[in-house]
Amino acid sequence: MAVDYTVIVVYLAGMLAMGWWGMRRAKSKSEFLVAGRRLGPAMYSGTMAAIVLGGASTIGGVGLGYQYGLSGAWMVFTIGLGLLALSVFFSARIARLKVYTVSEMLDLRYGGRAGVISGVVMWAYTLMLAVTSTIAYATIFDVLFDMNRTLAIVLGGSIVVAYSTLGGMWSITLTDMVQFVVKTVGVLLLLLPIAVIKAGGFSEMKAKLPTEYFDPLGIGGETIFTYVLIYTFGMLIGQDIWQRVFTARSDKTAKWGGTVAGTYCLVYALAGAVIGTAAKVLYPKLPSTDTAFATIVKDELPVGVRGLVLAAALAAVMSTSSGALIACATVANNDIWSKLRGAMKRDGEEHDEVKGNRVFILIMGVAVICTAVALNNVVEALTVAYNLLVGGLLVPILGGLLWKRGTAQGALASVVVGGLAVIGLMATQGILANEPVYYGLLSSLAAYVVVSLATPATDAAVLAAWRERLAGRVAAEPLSEPAPVHQ
Repeated sequence: MAVDYTVIVVYLAGMLAMGWWGMRRAKSKSEFLVAGRRLGPAMYSGTMAAIVLGGASTIGGVGLGYQYGLSGAWMVFTIGLGLLALSVFFSARIARLKVYTVSEMLDLRYGGRAGVISGVVMWAYTLMLAVTSTIAYATIFDVLFDMNRTLAIVLGGSIVVAYSTLGGMWSITLTDMVQFVVKTVGVLLLLLPIAVIKAGGFSEMKAKLPTEYFDPLGIGGETIFTYVLIYTFGMLIGQDIWQRVFTARSDKTAKWGGTVAGTYCLVYALAGAVIGTAAKVLYPKLPSTDTAFATIVKDELPVGVRGLVLAAALAAVMSTSSGALIACATVANNDIWSKLRGAMKRDGEEHDEVKGNRVFILIMGVAVICTAVALNNVVEALTVAYNLLVGGLLVPILGGLLWKRGTAQGALASVVVGGLAVIGLMATQGILANEPVYYGLLSSLAAYVVVSLATPATDAAVLAAWRERLAGRVAAEPLSEPAPVHQ
């Protein structure tokens, strides 16, 4: 294992080095939070694919393939569909808004009264998303070093917190590009063909497994529908995803770069399901589906390659973890704390934006690590995150983009009613039940439409300013220093 350990250590050291480089680059709020809005198509596509394909997509995707066969690809497939829909239909408009958070968009659209409550909901979502990624370190470090669960979470989480705090989005962008390359090589080019060959090829896999393992709809229509509601729609409105859209140098980069990333997700989804199906042939009686990825890597790959593939798993986890962490800190600082600070601020008081955001990343990072240590179930934590996001925020966000009659009162009612419905149904029906997201979304839609129609239309001046933003006729923030465009 010495070679494998060396590969992993070099990889982790590289992540920290890029965090240090990013610290020297991030001199303004725009540089720190959205990489100066300067990413070209190549970097944008790679970093977007990296953030949406995390531990759940890699370890969880292989686990679903182990349990259901090729139809286990549907979870990650719906993530890719969501990213494609976002990129084709909404990303250009989102990029032209020149904001930092989803709640800022709501404030612009509805007139400054919808952001605080939506910020709290978005903060809860990004926090839980970061927690689920951080929990996944335990599985990987257990395979690598037979490490205690708590120690594994603290070690992996601390590295992500360190490079994210140092350089913000510049560090995360650089590390995500490396992580994108590592998991492309490790999962698609190495693990996928080796797993299929070890399992005897597709003909042998079909001979040894039930026919439902090769049924594209074998996982069940209701499950696929729930995945669409949670993940496809979740991709449209998550702060972690929007914050990457904000990094694009132009609306065309956001549209076409995101389309490439979404297509990559579809390929990754199928690869994970095939690897899981091969693992079912090789290890038909594993105690847990979540161990399928680690088992096939540990037992079937040669020395060195094993280390690279485990580094790919770490890359997948770290990219989502760091993206969710900076999103969580951005929402906490810009949408919640800044409003409280604004109410208490004395005239003439100055505030260092970069330092303030660094402090919030550090605070949120510690909170994420502590929460991850306390929780055990990744699926439940991820379900809570997406149920809150879709049930509470999907309607007012898409309504604001698509329906000019929507009002601030309707948006607030939608967030509150949908969020409370989701929380109440999760408490009574169970966290993993389908009812919370179904009825939460319906109640959110009903509240939005009814209250919007019952209240005065949004002020014409607010809508005019909103249309100016959507048209891209608002100048971007001044940059701290000129810099070359990154491709």
